Amino acid sequence: MSFVVSAIASLVSILVFFNSKRLVDHRVTQLVIKAIAGLIALATGINALSRLLVVIPAGSIGVEDFQGKVSDRPLTAGIHAINPFADVVQFSTRLRDLKEEIAATSKEGLAIGIDVSIQYRIDPVKAASIYQNIGLEEREILISRFRSISREIVSGYTAEAVYATKREEVSLKLAEKLRSQLAPLGFIVDEALLRNVKIPETLQVAIQQRLKAEQETLQMKFILEKETQEAERKRIEAKGSADAQKILAEGLTPAVLQLRQIEATEKLAQSQNSKLVILGNNQSPPLILPVDREASRVSAPTQP
Repeated sequence: MSFVVSAIASLVSILVFFNSKRLVDHRVTQLVIKAIAGLIALATGINALSRLLVVIPAGSIGVEDFQGKVSDRPLTAGIHAINPFADVVQFSTRLRDLKEEIAATSKEGLAIGIDVSIQYRIDPVKAASIYQNIGLEEREILISRFRSISREIVSGYTAEAVYATKREEVSLKLAEKLRSQLAPLGFIVDEALLRNVKIPETLQVAIQQRLKAEQETLQMKFILEKETQEAERKRIEAKGSADAQKILAEGLTPAVLQLRQIEATEKLAQSQNSKLVILGNNQSPPLILPVDREASRVSAPTQP
């Protein structure tokens, strides 16, 4: 409608601009009429042309609506030529965060309060469908389904599982269920976060004590396994030493021992601190030889 008004106003202003001489005879008045008519024609012309083009900003998607007929072609970010008589409705495609406090019931019938957050965005391809079936306010539709699915998922777990042991699993199942339910409506669920779980205080204390006891048991089990491994290592080390000594003992024959004894005697005789060298074994009397190093030096021939 505004396009029609702007176009008519622009045409009228142009006619007035070129026929000002016919309207009045005074020259100054003619100039004033031309100036006013020219400004009006320019403004209304720009407004009419702007109805032919639309600019969709980044992070948004446009839907063209002409007299109740919605175009299936989504208008992505950028400049688009459109029907001047149509209206363009814009949706944000940016990620949104919807938080809810939900009262649910656990598998054993205990009342649980959960703080859940869903991060979602509009599917640009289904923007026209969202506009036709839901409109611009999708929050109420999402909240009702969000609460129903959350209660359904939580009812399949015990209070302890939701509170402590399987919180991540609950979040994953919630996200998966929400994706399957909201995708046909035109929404993409990125993640569902189980931010806080509220259970009766007595149950909370009991769960914390049990978890602490389990941690202590696991720690003790780890210590015992470590000690067992250390004992096994020492046993293997001792067995290796015993095997080495056995092999060494088997290799020490009488001939080898006699050779080692001779080598040790030679080294002892060559020592600067040796005074006597004792030779022999248990089967014959020992032979004692004095080592006179001074006499050896005197009797040694001198070099010319």
